[in-house]
Amino acid sequence: MVGINPDDYVAISSFKAHPYYKPFILLIPDNWSYESFYNVRMDDMIDIIDNALKKGFTVAWAADVSEKYFSWKNGVAFVPENEKEIDSMTAEQRATLFNEPKPEAKITEEIRQAAYDDYSTTDDHGMHIVGLAKDQNGKEYYIVKNSWGESNDYKGYIYVTKEYVKYKTISLLLHKKALPKNIKSKLRIK
Repeated sequence: MVGINPDDYVAISSFKAHPYYKPFILLIPDNWSYESFYNVRMDDMIDIIDNALKKGFTVAWAADVSEKYFSWKNGVAFVPENEKEIDSMTAEQRATLFNEPKPEAKITEEIRQAAYDDYSTTDDHGMHIVGLAKDQNGKEYYIVKNSWGESNDYKGYIYVTKEYVKYKTISLLLHKKALPKNIKSKLRIK
């Protein structure tokens, strides 16, 4: 129906609780068929996305979009230095949250795993990573196509920082040819 060969695609995830470079069953409600995902290190996940985009491939992205710092209206998602402060912000402070680049938290594999384990990262939504962009300070963002129409500031696209992707990604789906050679070798994918 869609003109692709499913065998050409690979599902990737990144969770410290599972052995790296091996398949595992991702325990999320949307994985009702108990499909296996290859587990890679968090930084490898970013390298995979970057490599895919540089080679002209796009990436299907399953992620948590329920965070207050994921703004569909403003077309931006990032991880504030102290995300807990958002709840104590005034309305005026919240109004300026997305008006310019802000300092961002540095996400580690431990932080990522803890958010999945305590359900603060959940399997919410699938989108499409289609490109890279830089802000006025040189920080890279992924250009993400969403399916919610064109009602936001960027006509259906959202700019997502790499830290947000590290933190809130559930899984990726991409063509095997988009994988970096070293990671493809570690996963034993031909």
